[in-house]
Amino acid sequence: MIVAGIGFRKSASLAALRDAFAQAGGARAEAIATAADKAMAATLRAFADECGLPVLGIALADLARQPVLTQSTRVAALYGTGSLAEAAALAGAGPGSWLLAPRVTSQDGSATAALAERKSE
Repeated sequence: MIVAGIGFRKSASLAALRDAFAQAGGARAEAIATAADKAMAATLRAFADECGLPVLGIALADLARQPVLTQSTRVAALYGTGSLAEAAALAGAGPGSWLLAPRVTSQDGSATAALAERKSE
C-alpha cells in the first residue's frame, strides 16, 4: 500500500495540492493522509474527490511517533513532528512502512507531499 501524506497551509489552493502531489509521484497513492484537524478542509476534500482517493485523518500522537527525514521548526511546534507530510504518509501506511523520499514542496510553498509504502501481507 502507498499513502500520500499531505501538509498544507490554510491558504493553499487546489493547484498547490496538485503540484506537491504530482512532484511526490502521487499517482501511485491509494489514499491521502493528513493531520486529523486538516482532514475535513474543503480544498483537501476537493482534491481527494478529484483523485478518487480516501482521506485518512491522523491523530497528533500518531504523527509525533513517526521517524521523519525533514525537520521544520514551525511544523514541529504545531504537530509534534518535523514534517506533517512525511509523518502522515508513514502513519497512514501503517506499521513497517517507509518513506519513498523526503517530502516535496509546491512551487508556491503552501503545500507539501510525501509517499510512504508498506508491503501488503
